[in-house]
Amino acid sequence: MEQRDSGIPSSPTGRIAPRRRWREQSIAPPASGEAQTFRVTHPFHPFRGRTFQLVDCRQTWGEDRVYFYDDLGRLARLPLQWTDVVPDDATVVVGAGRAHFRFDDLCRLADLLMRLDAPAPRGDARSGVLRK
Repeated sequence: MEQRDSGIPSSPTGRIAPRRRWREQSIAPPASGEAQTFRVTHPFHPFRGRTFQLVDCRQTWGEDRVYFYDDLGRLARLPLQWTDVVPDDATVVVGAGRAHFRFDDLCRLADLLMRLDAPAPRGDARSGVLRK
């Protein structure tokens, strides 16, 4: 396998495979040395509203998770998105309560509407009628 000037190995077809880099979470302890805590924010989780001491934050099985000790002293984990550890969505912050939808969600909705509005191909099962 040859290497290009960038130092990235190329495949036999000449394509460069994208490198995936794991994102490191910034979970540095506070300067005061006190333990960092987090609150569970998921609306349907039994721990909602409870605060726990953060043990670790890392990506496992393709998802960012927080680790903590539960009431029985067992190491437990939750998706980062279910806690207040995750930073606020930039669109929500900039919108300051004025934006009811996130930009990415609106783009996905527009794509869906365009697909639904597209003419059905001949013999489409949606119409129930086969056309010649």
